[in-house]
Amino acid sequence: MDGVSVFSDHICELGEGPSYDPATDALFWFDIVNGKLLEKPLAGKLKIHDLGVMASAVAVIDDERQLIATEVGLQVRDVRTGRLTLHTPIEADNPLTRSNDSRVHPCGALWTGTMGKGEEKGAGSIYWFFKGELRRLFSDITVSNSICFSEDGTIAYYTDTATGLLMRVACDPATGLPEGGPKVFVDHRSSKGYVDGSVVDRDGVLWNAVWGGKAVKAYAPDGTLLREIAMPVTQASCPAFVGAKADRLAVTSAWKGKDEKQRALDPQAGMTFLLDIPVKGRFEPRVRIA
Repeated sequence: MDGVSVFSDHICELGEGPSYDPATDALFWFDIVNGKLLEKPLAGKLKIHDLGVMASAVAVIDDERQLIATEVGLQVRDVRTGRLTLHTPIEADNPLTRSNDSRVHPCGALWTGTMGKGEEKGAGSIYWFFKGELRRLFSDITVSNSICFSEDGTIAYYTDTATGLLMRVACDPATGLPEGGPKVFVDHRSSKGYVDGSVVDRDGVLWNAVWGGKAVKAYAPDGTLLREIAMPVTQASCPAFVGAKADRLAVTSAWKGKDEKQRALDPQAGMTFLLDIPVKGRFEPRVRIA
């Protein structure tokens, strides 16, 4: 497909949570349901780390440690050894839920979402974590997704994918906590597919992966659809800015929920792609755990 190339042909059942680390020039992402963390330098070979737990998002703490959102909470991962240490439990006593979409606010706070492993209605929440403190921001969430922030930290976005509504809420740039109530940013209910993961570039443009819609969509700060990029897979799941200048987009995908016939019609489902279009991206902030 024009403008889209394969970054990794490794097939993930549920590829999600891509995050680029400029210090290592590597993209990290997950096969959530199979408990695997994938790591691939932009010009290097793929490494697969078996986590032994469902996990969905990664943030850099420092050069030696990462923070991983998992089904039992936030765990610190030693980059050298791969060892996980539970830092902050989140719904650890609820075997029905797991982590899902998460992203670091410019101040270093983390918004992290949960959901039912079987997408049970209203089973999930979205939490705020900063310097060791955890607060629940939104509850009654079926599929937490699209968590991302404006570069200045004054706006947060999120969705419950089941609603078809992409929300926006004012934020305190110093803490990453919401100020006031959320408002609808994009009503996607009459469009094909569902709002999945998103990132916001330096111009305030929100780039969204459309699950079931074979597309990535770009929205202006006022919610106007600017462009739509066709994807070679049905279930694009989440984008991330990559490269030394953060000027390209990587996009994960999934085959989860498809039978053999459907997978045969969607042979690249689960691969990870590069969009060969210039973007004004930015690097993920480091998360502050203490």
